[in-house]
Amino acid sequence: MSSEVKQILIYHGSDMVVEVPKLIDQVRGLDFGSGFYTTTNLDQAKKFASIVSGRNSTYSPVVNLYTIDLDTIYSSLNVLEFLEADEEWLDYVQENRLKKYSGPKYDLVIGAVANDKVYDTLRLYERGTLTKEQTLQSLKIRELFNQYVFKTAEATQKLTFEGSEKVIS
Repeated sequence: MSSEVKQILIYHGSDMVVEVPKLIDQVRGLDFGSGFYTTTNLDQAKKFASIVSGRNSTYSPVVNLYTIDLDTIYSSLNVLEFLEADEEWLDYVQENRLKKYSGPKYDLVIGAVANDKVYDTLRLYERGTLTKEQTLQSLKIRELFNQYVFKTAEATQKLTFEGSEKVIS
């Protein structure tokens, strides 16, 4: 009997081909803090590639493709996974965006992306305009995409580069 490998395809939007992911400390606060951000949603990766290439004035959006073995990930890394945008997720995202997270360290964090519309809701929460309950209720009606954030070199080594493709606008 052969053991079945549970591999998934994930994407990283950039303005360059990234065969070997590197951890770069982020200047601005991101959802899950510093790390190598990926998603299983190709459209989300294309959008991010366009944003990054515009921000860096390269105008060369690229989506990098990787596979990961889920069994290996969960058995060998310290993983934090948010199954929904709940109170725990909201607290984690807010602390990371404010660069105030001081909890446990993880190799990989998986959960919803706080995209532009979600970010607007989070800003209202941060300003005190929305309560935590109102914020969570608002998030429940939004379509949230996922992100896999590789936070350590050990975690990025679990990625297998499969290729890249230019994003055509």
